[in-house]
Amino acid sequence: MNTMPMVGAARSFLPRVATQAPGRLARRIARGLDAISLLALLAVPLFLTHFRGIAEALIDVVAVGLLLRSALRRDFAWAASTTFALTLLWWAWLVVCSIPVAGLGQGGGHSFVQALMTIRFPVFAFALPGLLRTRRRRAWLAGIVAGCCLYMLAQCALQMVTGHNLFGTARYPDGSLTGPYRQPRVGPVLSRLIFPVMLPASVWLLVTAGRRRGVARVGLSVLAAASVVLPVLMMVMVGQRMPLLLTVLGLLVAGLMIARLRLVVLLGCLLAPVGVAASAVIAPPAFHHLVTVFCAQIAHFPSSAYGRIAWRAVVIAHENLFTGRGFDGFRTGCPMPVYFQGLFGADGGGARICVQHPHNHYLQAATDAGLPGLVLFCAMILAWLMACGRGLVGRPARAFRRLHPIWQAWRVGLFVALFIHEWPIASTSAFTNMPLGGWFFLLLGLGLTGRQAYMQAIGQTNRPEAAF
Repeated sequence: MNTMPMVGAARSFLPRVATQAPGRLARRIARGLDAISLLALLAVPLFLTHFRGIAEALIDVVAVGLLLRSALRRDFAWAASTTFALTLLWWAWLVVCSIPVAGLGQGGGHSFVQALMTIRFPVFAFALPGLLRTRRRRAWLAGIVAGCCLYMLAQCALQMVTGHNLFGTARYPDGSLTGPYRQPRVGPVLSRLIFPVMLPASVWLLVTAGRRRGVARVGLSVLAAASVVLPVLMMVMVGQRMPLLLTVLGLLVAGLMIARLRLVVLLGCLLAPVGVAASAVIAPPAFHHLVTVFCAQIAHFPSSAYGRIAWRAVVIAHENLFTGRGFDGFRTGCPMPVYFQGLFGADGGGARICVQHPHNHYLQAATDAGLPGLVLFCAMILAWLMACGRGLVGRPARAFRRLHPIWQAWRVGLFVALFIHEWPIASTSAFTNMPLGGWFFLLLGLGLTGRQAYMQAIGQTNRPEAAF
């Protein structure tokens, strides 16, 4: 499907930047909204770590704040990009497919309202470049994100060593580490957060080591390797299969993008299976969960729970090829006998297999909005990745990396986190499900912020150091 004509149509509906300057009162209100939005943004990572309901409310504050500030300043330039136009197209089609009339929106009014509200998450992400327009603000948020990541790693380490986390919670019955939580949900978040934390740390240590001699140089090089290897080994000990596989995939992508880290990345990739093997002795339940259960599921995937859920999603998408069932299409359609079709003529598990979502963003897009929705979703994700990856590869990127290796490593870490989050062959939570969805859109906003800072540096000043 050629989306470019639709992109042009979407952009034509976006508000234009007015030529008349806003009044003094409007400017004061806009500055106040800017301050409130910034404070809300800085608190988002803290509440994504604990109290995700508050984090969702703060995301709404940031998104609404952007719209209000844009209206007061009569400036919607942030919405005039092709990237946002594709986002708007995907959302608009999802809303159309969710309208509970004329055979559309089979989930009813609740699904329609949820579809309308979905746009708040991308708007939140697009608000970050404007809020983080100074180096100090970017550094503050980066530090908070890093602190949250280190806190989760420390909780996992404490639980691994003592058997309990800081709140007294023991390992999950299947052997997984729960980190700071009661349920084993720390793995997916950590698999995203460790990249924008450990890659800049490792690069900084290697750059510093290059300026030293003798024992100091060797010691810093060892620390650089440890800053990558230890988080990877902790992901092994966490004992969650998909986060570990995505972590290894992310390491490979990072190694391709940062030549300086290739030896360290290779070491991490080699030690990951060693850690898995060692877990058979150190943590037998984790080994059972990582290896024994995983091998059994892969060997019998069509009849496994994940295989049946995936096939049910395919059946729902096939039966609603062009418009899907509307928002939450899998949840509302899964228990219906019309979709009880198995790969080998059985009922596919009936209603017993039904869960809230199909555990895959692309299957979710197809069940929600049909084939056009899937195409638009893929185009939107590709546009996001291309925007966040601007200036990370090629000759200009190499020249820029020499001037700002740590900043570029931070951007690569964000790109890798986004890339593995949307890797199509993976099991994950629903697209906007909290807290993982909140972390994704926060990292997306940081990636867009990095892209804007890079473009300003090479396009407006011709001096990369000026923007950093």
